[in-house]
Amino acid sequence: MELLKGAAVIAAMKERMQQQLAQLPRIPTLAIIRVGERPDDLSYERGAKKRMQGIGIACESYVFPADITNESFFEQFHAINTNPDIDGILVLRPLPKHLDEKLVENTIDPNKDVDGISPANMAKVFAGDDSGFAPCTAEAVMEMIDFAQIDLTGKRVSVIGRSLVVGKPLAMLLMKKNATVTVCHTRTVDMPNVCRNAEIVVAAAGKAKMVDEQYIGTNAIVIDVGINMDENNKLCGDVNLDTILDKASLATPVPGGVGTVTTSVLAQHVIRAAKNSQR
Repeated sequence: MELLKGAAVIAAMKERMQQQLAQLPRIPTLAIIRVGERPDDLSYERGAKKRMQGIGIACESYVFPADITNESFFEQFHAINTNPDIDGILVLRPLPKHLDEKLVENTIDPNKDVDGISPANMAKVFAGDDSGFAPCTAEAVMEMIDFAQIDLTGKRVSVIGRSLVVGKPLAMLLMKKNATVTVCHTRTVDMPNVCRNAEIVVAAAGKAKMVDEQYIGTNAIVIDVGINMDENNKLCGDVNLDTILDKASLATPVPGGVGTVTTSVLAQHVIRAAKNSQR
């Protein structure tokens, strides 16, 4: 089995993005909005800033206390949302429960919504309209598939998970490339058998090492989107990689796979948002 690592995909994307940046009249800016000090938010923020800086995109963090009132948060969110110097906005979620996350989704400027959380961008993804921004993780899967030169036309694909962040938008992106997609979820009957008949399996269930050799057909391609902690408190995916070594032809690792490509997709979206604002 061959491993499809994120590093090569990131390098190819970086080269492409730097060419695009050279054609822009100014440096694009990403605003990262964080409420509180959740460790996973801090980790993602660090990774995103490092990626932006490595490519040549300006990145500003707007950090608010966890107990900020809803009124005060939205007052400041509005200022960021309407600031013409900001090209893209990333809101680290979930927000604290007392803040209206739906209002963020409904009021964020779709042209700055580089993580694809607004109804307008989600609708474009479902309509097959390339002018919108798809959620970064779903698009990172597509970047890896494209890099590996996998022709999706007519391919049977099983996507495990139906979230609006990965499963549902990814199914739309895959179908746009003419794949035949089955979306599996907690109510799917005999999920291992459904997945075993697929040529490509994308695991986005959010359950550590759930997918083993029972789910994988001979020579299948396995894309692991999961980010979990195993019983030894080590980072792992939704796929138990050791059990599929003799069955899969190609698989993505965790760590070092889809997750690493996500921030590059975010950067790509910021550049596109900056380009669009020039028109």
